[in-house]
Amino acid sequence: MERKSAKQTLTPLELKIMQVLWRVGPSKVTDVQAALQVELAYTTVQTMLNILLRKGQVKRTQEGRAFRYRPVVSRAGATGGAVEDLVRRMFGGSPEALLMTMVDARQIDAKALQALAKKVAEAERRERREQRKERP
Repeated sequence: MERKSAKQTLTPLELKIMQVLWRVGPSKVTDVQAALQVELAYTTVQTMLNILLRKGQVKRTQEGRAFRYRPVVSRAGATGGAVEDLVRRMFGGSPEALLMTMVDARQIDAKALQALAKKVAEAERRERREQRKERP
């Protein structure tokens, strides 16, 4: 299980490359290299895209002698996976512990927590409605 999580977690450079693909769309190595905010060698970008391919984060199609890479995972999917990994590793799997740490560090206030509580309640209502629809 740890191995699968490590496979899904993006390194900082992988994340920068994925952000280019999410923003620009399917791209060749040279396109990604040009769009990055950091100066990297062509071979470095190519290697990172191949790592992302092995991780199942991107797919590629051949165009002439080059490949065009496209993201397989959405930005929301990657974000959710990263948060899940953070909660599991740093907070023993407890989202409540993460929120309490944010409260203690004054990174979230009472007003924001009230807004979150409303969103959670709304999501629970939607889920109950969906469950009722699925019953025969």
